[in-house]
Amino acid sequence: MNKTELTNAIAEKAGLTKVDAKKALEACVASITEALKAGDKVALVGFGTFSVSERAARTGVNPQTKQQITIAAKKQAKFKAGAELDAAVQ
Repeated sequence: MNKTELTNAIAEKAGLTKVDAKKALEACVASITEALKAGDKVALVGFGTFSVSERAARTGVNPQTKQQITIAAKKQAKFKAGAELDAAVQ
């Protein structure tokens, strides 16, 4: 399912126009993104939790040249599914 299909599904299930559903989806994604940038956790009970974790710098190997390279530290967004979502998928 892509963004357009998700927007259409939201519009149908919530009884909204496609324009309003698109605005709602974009506002939701923007709010989650802003919270993660600020270092906050976003927990949606029954759905899951979005969080940010930090990966330390490490040494890797370039597969073409076999030379060691340094991979920089970075922050990475993570999602952990909630119990209800896990159960629904099973």
